[in-house]
Amino acid sequence: MHKRVTFRERWLAVLLLTPQLAITLVFFIWPASQALWQSLLQQDPFGLSTRFVGLENFARLFADPLYLNAVRVTLVFSVSVAASGIALALLLAVMADHVLKGSAVYKTLLIWPYAVAPAIAGLLWFFLFHPTVGILAWLLRQGGIVWNHELDGGQAMLLVIVAATWKQISYNFLFFLAGLQAIPRALVEAAAIDGASPGQRFWKIVFPLLSPTTFFLVVVNVVYVFFDTFGIVHAVTEGGPGQDTTILVYKVFKDGFIALDLGGSAAQSVVLLAVVILLTVVQFRFIERRVQYA
Repeated sequence: MHKRVTFRERWLAVLLLTPQLAITLVFFIWPASQALWQSLLQQDPFGLSTRFVGLENFARLFADPLYLNAVRVTLVFSVSVAASGIALALLLAVMADHVLKGSAVYKTLLIWPYAVAPAIAGLLWFFLFHPTVGILAWLLRQGGIVWNHELDGGQAMLLVIVAATWKQISYNFLFFLAGLQAIPRALVEAAAIDGASPGQRFWKIVFPLLSPTTFFLVVVNVVYVFFDTFGIVHAVTEGGPGQDTTILVYKVFKDGFIALDLGGSAAQSVVLLAVVILLTVVQFRFIERRVQYA
């Protein structure tokens, strides 16, 4: 039976909802509606002349090979970051759940990267792999690997994937660790008594019980790679070399604030928002069916 909260005074419910509704309206609904309207316009960089062009910006967008390349780059980048970030965080959480001595220090060190701003995280990895002064680039040269992400598109993509994954691992780790600690030890111990191996205990008992946490993190990580990685890409590669690391959110910035194509940039932001909404709906429609809620 579900309990339903009721208010004797209707004004109290309205009062409690008003702050959140106001935030949603001012910071989400209003900017989204402005972007949608601006995507139907064509205007000069100074806003002195504006004309209605309908869907012309969208037609020009999907005929642009640079935009289609950004879609491909974003697909590779998002899948790599989301998959590696969730997998590594789960591995670290399982290890942390078994640490007895120094567990507080171990967990604190793993959580620290979450406090670092995306741009700062990008700068850290940029200097570590700087072709001239980076310590990791120097170590790679000692091993016979010439590292220069400013010239090699594959190395640049690998670097932004590593930086973005490192930034998000702490967030994923926190939720996985909380999920692991909420699993009753009696279930795992009973399986061990019945002769189940550690791998069988994890895949047959622990991982299914973590499915709600995993599903939540999949949704959050998809949003993260599409929007919050802008600072990392901007700090590390600025979308280069060429267009090799220009993801969709960064192309919105380049076309809008550098090329001053305001209508095209607005159209890109609308498409990006639609893609994220579609992916979220698909996840809730199909992936959530496999989630096992206790």
